[in-house]
Amino acid sequence: MSEQKEMPQEEGLDQSLSLLREGYAYIPNRRRAFQSEVFETRLMGKPAICMGGKEAAALFYDPKKFQREGAAPKRAVKTLFGEGGVQGLDGEAHRHRKAAFMALMAPKQIARLADVARAQWTSIAGKWAAQNEIVFYKEAQELLCRIACEWAGVPLKEEEVKQRTEELSALFESAVSVGPEYWKTRRARRKAEKWVGSLIEEVRAGRLQPPEETTLHVFSHHRDLDGNVLDTKTAAVEVLNILRPITAVSIYLAFTALALHQFPEQKPKLTSVDGSYTTYFVQEVRRFYPFFPFTGAKVKTEFEWRGMHFKEGTLALLDLYGTNHDPMLWENPDLFQPERFESWEKSPFDFIPQGGGDYHNGHRCAGEWITIELMKVSVHFLVKRLSYRVPEQDISFSMTSIPSMPKSGFVIREIQLKEEGR
Repeated sequence: MSEQKEMPQEEGLDQSLSLLREGYAYIPNRRRAFQSEVFETRLMGKPAICMGGKEAAALFYDPKKFQREGAAPKRAVKTLFGEGGVQGLDGEAHRHRKAAFMALMAPKQIARLADVARAQWTSIAGKWAAQNEIVFYKEAQELLCRIACEWAGVPLKEEEVKQRTEELSALFESAVSVGPEYWKTRRARRKAEKWVGSLIEEVRAGRLQPPEETTLHVFSHHRDLDGNVLDTKTAAVEVLNILRPITAVSIYLAFTALALHQFPEQKPKLTSVDGSYTTYFVQEVRRFYPFFPFTGAKVKTEFEWRGMHFKEGTLALLDLYGTNHDPMLWENPDLFQPERFESWEKSPFDFIPQGGGDYHNGHRCAGEWITIELMKVSVHFLVKRLSYRVPEQDISFSMTSIPSMPKSGFVIREIQLKEEGR
């Protein structure tokens, strides 16, 4: 039996404002100060445990010790995740629902996604060439909304592209906002669920027949552990759990374009026939730039780890950004070095931009492979198929705004679409 010791504890009645002020740096700052992978604080008036690093991540994804049900703040459930979605399930119910998502991630499905993405990129890049300049981040949102809907079997009329893009984008851009922005996001969630819900009812009535391998078909017919078809609202939430994250890859695409601008020495390496360096580059973008700062769970049952006590029901936050920049795990973590992934051992707990652990039985994001494939297709177009000029602009990004992105949205001008192979 290990000797019990006090978990480092932050002073003060509540640190919620500090978390908002410091954003991505809140947990890393205190991990350094306490020289500990874990520490205790108070958030929203209650005790909370913050964790980071490879071993703490492995602990966090132990389903015997942590649960997801009831962990996410209600505000985030009503905006980002949706009520009844897979993120809030545990145990056999989670494994059963997650299996439906994982079936959508089969290699042939990812290959089909890449084909859809290449076609959409070619189409929209041609339109960009006719404009003087574009805000790349905003255009990437529309591009990805189109890709997501086509791949998921969701009909998308041309006249509703703008509206659906705005609704899906609001779900991740303003999920943790306050005041009018929060209520705007709540309305976007209601509209999106109503839209997808009506399509699900059309499928169930036989008036709409998406291909069997698509998301819309899968969740229109998915049954729970008791053999019951999901209610329309929950099925809509799960379809949106594909459409929303794909659209959110626009954040990564904006940082991809920024990386190509900030580190121009990378471009020649990305033109080689061997595509392995493109994979390293994409992974380094995901490691280096901020996406979401942390993810949450609750202590499932009381236990001790390294002599420190974890009380049942306590909120726990895993430091995603800080783990990806942990100097104990990554040499020169604040340098952009794609080559580091050539020798990466592919641990499920040291590189966790979209969560860690096991895909099938755990809560690691099922869409991680989608993210990587979409980024690789985009790198190909940005490096080999497009020529453009980057004007003077504010390309800085905040470490307190969640999610972060280049302040200018990354403006590009004088766009030209080149023929394949030229």
